[in-house]
Amino acid sequence: MTFISPIPTDSNGQPRKTGSMSLGKDDFLQLLVKKLQYQDPLNPMQDEDFIAQLAQFSSLEQMNNISDGISESNQWDLLQMQSLNNTMASGLIGKDIKATYDGVYVDGESDPVVNYRTTEYAQKITFVIKDADGNTVVTLRDTDIEAGTHSIEWDGKDSLGNTVPEGSYTIEATATKSDGEEFTPSLSLIGTVSAISYRNGAAYLLVDGSEISLGDVTAVGEPGAFTTED
Repeated sequence: MTFISPIPTDSNGQPRKTGSMSLGKDDFLQLLVKKLQYQDPLNPMQDEDFIAQLAQFSSLEQMNNISDGISESNQWDLLQMQSLNNTMASGLIGKDIKATYDGVYVDGESDPVVNYRTTEYAQKITFVIKDADGNTVVTLRDTDIEAGTHSIEWDGKDSLGNTVPEGSYTIEATATKSDGEEFTPSLSLIGTVSAISYRNGAAYLLVDGSEISLGDVTAVGEPGAFTTED
């Protein structure tokens, strides 16, 4: 009796290397052909067994086709969602928005602006700017800040004075009171959308010098709809 290995083989009968431990429809068909090739001629596969094997192959092919269809459908849904978001973003030009965020984008053309709010007086606020790997690039400081909405501009350079590469940078803000107690100011802003930019399929709003992701917007209104106390 000949033993049929479940391991897919090449034309020389050697084990075929695959990137996955699961069997695809081509592997399944190859096993079926090998089984027919090495079957015992005195005890060949019965018709019903052969039909059952073909039925399994057909089911496997259908499942692969369904999986491919779902993957294509998900990609199409993503493209539709991005298109819808981009269309919605263009309608925000001239509108006032409220937004919260945790980083800035350096495009090499204009200096990013960090907008923030604090509900109480701060003797000092420290802004630690980090790159995508979590490394501290530069630390900015603002002093003697009254409660309200403020901003600080970053020249896009690191602590050594070198211009940083284009990309996204996160911000960690810490405020210190007169008595030394610390609290966290809010990285947020209220302003008018002046322009829209698109990058990697996503829309970004330009508001008072800051680039805000569409997903960071918390409210939209007509000009003057929000106040700094909101």
